[in-house]
Amino acid sequence: MKHVAVLMGGWSAEREISMVSGAAVAKSLADAGLEVTPVDVRRDMGALLTRLYPRPDAVFNALHGRFGEDGCVQGLLDILDIPYSHSGLLASALAMDKPMAKRLFVAAGIPVAEHVIADREDVTAGDVMERPYVVKPLNEGSSVGVHIVLDGDDEPLFGDTGWPYGDRVMVEKFIPGRELTVSVMGDRALAVTEIITAREFYDYDAKYADGGSRHVVPADIEKKIADEAMRLAVLAHQTLGCRGVSRADFRLDGDDLYLLEVNPQPGMTPTSLVPEQAVHAGISFQDLVVWMVDNAECDA
Repeated sequence: MKHVAVLMGGWSAEREISMVSGAAVAKSLADAGLEVTPVDVRRDMGALLTRLYPRPDAVFNALHGRFGEDGCVQGLLDILDIPYSHSGLLASALAMDKPMAKRLFVAAGIPVAEHVIADREDVTAGDVMERPYVVKPLNEGSSVGVHIVLDGDDEPLFGDTGWPYGDRVMVEKFIPGRELTVSVMGDRALAVTEIITAREFYDYDAKYADGGSRHVVPADIEKKIADEAMRLAVLAHQTLGCRGVSRADFRLDGDDLYLLEVNPQPGMTPTSLVPEQAVHAGISFQDLVVWMVDNAECDA
């Protein structure tokens, strides 16, 4: 019987949703007949994994955010020689580093929003780009720390919360329009979903709070646009060197698509975007997570 360790939790800003993803994955893998050990990841993860008996045949990495999907855990698993789900060290690091990922997307001919990298102090002191624009951390996921600055906004950019995400930030031209997302499984795009929310944008609460958003799959868009979104999602996946499952997020402005980012380790609750698209493509949640374990690898 294959023994799978499911990594979840961690200490990033996305710990809570990682616990939900991990619990869903662990249950589904156990229901499929695998031996499963859930691991609430701490900074002694290497010691935790080496003490497991029997040694895991594979790791399902259900961590989200920094340290879990940015190459850090992947590097440790490479050292331990334990195959793991999702992308390897380099692809994970590239996907989470927004400026570097954008450079690669542009080189591959993938349309992205205009952006600049600026000092935090310059951004708080005044506009570094014509409004409206979006301010993002350089290496967080799930819209953590994202702020939209519109014409007429006069509130302090970060309010009383400050900015705990480093001294450099990405300032990106705001793209109006519709929110689309495409899951990639291996080298296959599964579907296009439109995400509809009453919130200002698809932020953390819209992603994970009850009633925060509505998913329309397949998206009610022209076939040529859907086909292009799926083509670009696969191209972005390949450009970063991703493997397993990833998800590409787009804005659709008229007929123009803009890639916002690629998530190398998207949420894996049964109602998350990737499992929804898998079901639409005829793949059950259990079949999806078992496929991800069967395709687990280490970086060579």
